[in-house]
Order: sequence, then structure tokens, then C-alpha cells
Amino acid sequence: MDKRPLKIGLSARLMHTPPTELGFRNKTLQYIEQSIAHWVMAHGALAFMVPTLETGGEVERSSLSVKNVVRELDALLLQGGADVCPLSYGEEPLRPEWSGDRIRDLYEIELFWEFVFQRKPVLGICRGSQLINVAMGGTLYQDILTQRPEAHPHVDADLYDKYFHRIEILPESHLAQLYPDQAVAHVNSIHHQAVKDLGNDLAIEAVSEQDGIVEAIRWKGDGFVAGFQWHPEFHGSNRNLLDSAPALLDFLFAAEQQRDSR
Repeated sequence: MDKRPLKIGLSARLMHTPPTELGFRNKTLQYIEQSIAHWVMAHGALAFMVPTLETGGEVERSSLSVKNVVRELDALLLQGGADVCPLSYGEEPLRPEWSGDRIRDLYEIELFWEFVFQRKPVLGICRGSQLINVAMGGTLYQDILTQRPEAHPHVDADLYDKYFHRIEILPESHLAQLYPDQAVAHVNSIHHQAVKDLGNDLAIEAVSEQDGIVEAIRWKGDGFVAGFQWHPEFHGSNRNLLDSAPALLDFLFAAEQQRDSR
């Protein structure tokens, strides 16, 4: 009998005030970006968006719990999106536009920990990597160029996902095992926030070659938790960029191993 496909949960992006032309007056939208869903599905897994269990920032439980949701899934992929709110790591926003999405933070942190408690893999992309760091007790630069003025720009509003830079994959890291012949690689860069103080029991696996900004992290504990600051799902077939397949297949393999051990 063929094994069932892996069921990968994708945390939802939240749109609290949709444009009026979309026709959802006074409603909140929850969605996933197509590229990340197709990235997962192209490797034979199923992608499911995980809706929040909260309204207006206050958790309202029904007959379902986060534990129930996580029990039905094999792994979690935290997708990119809005800034992490500085309140989530004990700071006040330096500027109003850096206030982030506290509601989404609370939802994703609870989701993250339930997957960890159930020993199911978690992979964070861009904001998702930052969220993992915060959930593990770390902090962020609210704005790289403000707090690290010597750093090179990590975002270009016009180029968006066509803006690239080089990362250095640290030797002896798990990521180095996945890319044994690529100590240095090109990735996209679409972020103005980044890891500042590293979370508990996390290791740095890659940094920006030019300024040392953290680009990849991994949990040192007994389980799969990893985060990438770049968007591998946007790399596609561009041979000049780091191949996204090894990283995703590593995540899916961990999910399969954990599923089959239950």
C-alpha cells in the first residue's frame, strides 16, 4: 500500500484591513502565498493553511484546540509576511510602522510550541525564521539600517525578490552537510528585520557574507526546527541561486521519519 502524502501545515498570513475593492468590508482575511504552497506540493506533500483560533487578539476557544489541529498534521511551515511585533520580544516599536502584527505573533508562537511538543518538524521562512528566534527567547533588529548602519541593505523595494546577496554557510553546520560544495551562495533578500540576540538553544548556520547578519538558524535540541532568512520558494529554477530542493527535502524527510515512528 502506498504511503499517504505528508500533510504540511502552513501558518496563515493575516490581512486585518483588506482593500475595499476586494469586497470584504470589516473582515479579516487569512491566506497563503502561492509560491510557498506550490514549493511544498511540487515535492509530493500536501499543503494546508492553518487558520487562527482567535478573534480580535483574544483567543476564543471552540470545540477545537491547537493540539487537535497539530495532531492531524505532520509538520509546520511558518511563511513570511508582516514584521514580528517588538512587544513579542519585550521592546517598544522604535517607529509606528515597525509595530508588526502582534495577533499573528501570538497565533504562530502557540502553533510553533505545539508542534515542538508533539515532536513534529518546524521550518521558518523569513518572518518565520525570526518568529522561531523570538519564540525561543531571542530578539530582533527592528530595522537593520537603523540599528546596524554599517550593514548593507537587505531589501530593495523595487527589485523585491530579484534582489540578491551572498551568504556564507558555516562549516560543520547541518546546512553545510546539505550543501557540501557551497560554502558561499547567492540568495534573495527581502527583509529589513533580522536576528539580534540569538534564542535559547539555537545555532547560527549561515550569515550574510558582507555584514554577518544572521541568515539561517537551527535548534540544537532533539527535533527538527530550522529557519532561513531568505525565501527559497522564490528561487525556482534560477541556477545562480542556492538550490531550494535540498533544504525542503531535508524538512520533508524529517517529517516522514517522525510520522512513521508514531
